[in-house]
Amino acid sequence: MCGIAGILDSQTDLRKEKAMLEKMSETLKMRGPDSRGEMILQNAALIHRRLAVIDVENGAQPMSFRELTIVYNGELYNTSEIRKELEAKGMEFETTCDTEVVLKAYYVWREESVKRLNGIFAYAIWDNRKNELFAARDRIGVKPFFYSIKQNKFAFASRINTLLCLPWVDRKVTKEGFYEIFMLGPAKTPGKAIFKDISELERASYLKYSQEKGLSIQRYWRLEAKEHTENESETVEHTHFLVKDAIERQLVSDVELATFLSGGLDSSIISKTASDVYKSRGEALTTYSVDYADNEKYFEKSAFQPNSDSEYTGLISEYIESNHKNIILSNTELALSLRDAASARCLPGFTDVDSSLLLFCREVKKNHTVCLSGECADEIFGGYPWYHRKEILFEDTFPWSRSTALRKSVLREGLLSDGDDYVRSAYDKTVRSAEFLESDSKTDRRMREMFMLNLDWFMQTLLVRKDAMSMESSLEVRVPFCDYRLVEYAYNMPWSIKALDGREKGVLRKAFENELPSVIAWRKKSPYPKTFSPDYLAEVVRMLRLALNDKNCILADIVNRKTVEGLIENPNSLSEPWYGQLMRGPQVLAYLLQFYFWCVENNVVFEGIV
Repeated sequence: MCGIAGILDSQTDLRKEKAMLEKMSETLKMRGPDSRGEMILQNAALIHRRLAVIDVENGAQPMSFRELTIVYNGELYNTSEIRKELEAKGMEFETTCDTEVVLKAYYVWREESVKRLNGIFAYAIWDNRKNELFAARDRIGVKPFFYSIKQNKFAFASRINTLLCLPWVDRKVTKEGFYEIFMLGPAKTPGKAIFKDISELERASYLKYSQEKGLSIQRYWRLEAKEHTENESETVEHTHFLVKDAIERQLVSDVELATFLSGGLDSSIISKTASDVYKSRGEALTTYSVDYADNEKYFEKSAFQPNSDSEYTGLISEYIESNHKNIILSNTELALSLRDAASARCLPGFTDVDSSLLLFCREVKKNHTVCLSGECADEIFGGYPWYHRKEILFEDTFPWSRSTALRKSVLREGLLSDGDDYVRSAYDKTVRSAEFLESDSKTDRRMREMFMLNLDWFMQTLLVRKDAMSMESSLEVRVPFCDYRLVEYAYNMPWSIKALDGREKGVLRKAFENELPSVIAWRKKSPYPKTFSPDYLAEVVRMLRLALNDKNCILADIVNRKTVEGLIENPNSLSEPWYGQLMRGPQVLAYLLQFYFWCVENNVVFEGIV
């Protein structure tokens, strides 16, 4: 994976702006520590920072072919198929990297080429003959792409922070951005980037930009409702094929590769499949898990987190004969790293769920550059409680953040007066985007709506987390369950099959039950591990009290002190989580703290808030 950026500016000689371009490049250094490259013309500049994974010697960027130059961030999983098609059309290749395949595919098929790609990517191609930029983002939204248009200048980057380097990009956040943070966060509306001057290219979209024609954006893929014609056993077999094929395609790497292994169903499927491939080559797979100091002492079982991962990681590691490493995180360091996590995301985020992944990835990076992880199986196969609890399933709101009362209560009264309308509008737009069949039952129709809600919101939050925290550690993490073929197939699978035996991810369990220990294949869903240590909370409270006394930050003026003090005194008092299953009292306090860090680091200016 890599970091990319660029500027188009007809009014400035960019050859004289090397200091500004250098500053942009530095913000991308962790995404690409192995090498850097630039194409700097009078009115166009492309920047690339490389994390070398495929064809380490020959994959330098920007890469040019005739009038085209590309900067590319991602991995393509059908490289060989596309290469063969292009060779049949007379194309020759000088490297084995997928960058050259993407570039020459665009040369042959232009914007239609993106529809042929199976992978995770965000890239931009400059056409020096047309003076036009083409940029595209993968179907699921695994790789980021932000842009800004202002004063006849177009700029893009893998990170929000990179665009904030530009002197004409304001650090202003309007009331809309404020609502995004406090009514929807850590999720955000597709296409939004919180800052007034910055937007996000939505998943499954491409854009074209030229000074003459301006900006145009086109959606190139969307989920379509189709009749599912396979019976139960055929569906189980088809699911097995798609999952296994996605994993095996993503094992291609010219550098060391490992997997994340929690002992849950999803990571165990990936690790077992990867281990089988490694064994066929006479090698042993390395697997990693994460835990917290003294977690066995403080762990508290709940409906959402019925057991600890540590009970299962050893079992599955021994079963697949992997070289397993369990990384133990310090609870104090977990709290102190909330600042780095907010900086990596350039937004308040998933609090300790973010910072723990950041610390975890830093440790993994010491020995590996590429990992596979099990994110997103829950979204597409119905793994979360809100798919199964009918009182939540048919509730007309975001299921992971059902009540806005807590969100409004932590801020001064009146600051989020129109917040409920903002949330309702975002929710309704997503639900309306779900295609369905007239033959769908009430449950199946609602499941399509839930699928889209999860795909565009909860899943995106996790993908941003995965990309930001891993790339901040210079670690590439691939997510096989995001293969778009699997997503398409799951969207049209009837709920009666998807939830076989009345279990979350029942069809997935059935598909791999003969390849995993039964206790793993049928283990009850357990979310990403969290800490229960009082040391973590104590450090968060210490830092938050300091933040609340900083009169130079907006946080001191906007919070409801009574509510915050109540959470400090009784952090387990919340009847509903802030977001998802893991953001409860301690995480709400940490979210306010991350908001403070974000404001201070980025000199954020709020318009029309206080």
